[in-house]
Amino acid sequence: MQRIAIYPGSFDPVTNGHLDIIERGLSLFDKIIVAILHNPAKKSLFSVEERIEMLQASTVKFSGVEIDCFSGLLVDYASRKNAHAILRGMRAVSDFEYEFQLALMNRRLNREVQTVFLMTGLRWIFTSSSIIKEAASFGGDISDMVPEIVEYKLHEKFGTKPKTA
Repeated sequence: MQRIAIYPGSFDPVTNGHLDIIERGLSLFDKIIVAILHNPAKKSLFSVEERIEMLQASTVKFSGVEIDCFSGLLVDYASRKNAHAILRGMRAVSDFEYEFQLALMNRRLNREVQTVFLMTGLRWIFTSSSIIKEAASFGGDISDMVPEIVEYKLHEKFGTKPKTA
């Protein structure tokens, strides 16, 4: 049986920290479905379609990765995709309480789906999509924090030009 994990998130936009989790997750799972949560109530910088495009371009080097989007309960989506694990990355202790609560709720809703936590690599511990968007909005150099396509799309979206370090 194929070991399938769902890696859910907003990926607004995808960062090198996300890609690090995907790459390391592939050593544990045969397939990772990177699943963008479609939440119309949440204001995102990029549309779901734009995020799918950036994720597809950014993960082309990995085999065993599928990009998708979903709405509704994550455990229901995992069941539909025959996944038995949810892959989550954690940057710091501050992430733990929230992630732990989500994992417990998901476990209560579906005991067949396990949550697997991977600590973010030290290089990416302070990297977040929000901080990257803010830096890009002022033309900051984000080239070592995101894939090239994401850097381009962020500066295009904000009408800025990157400042070199």
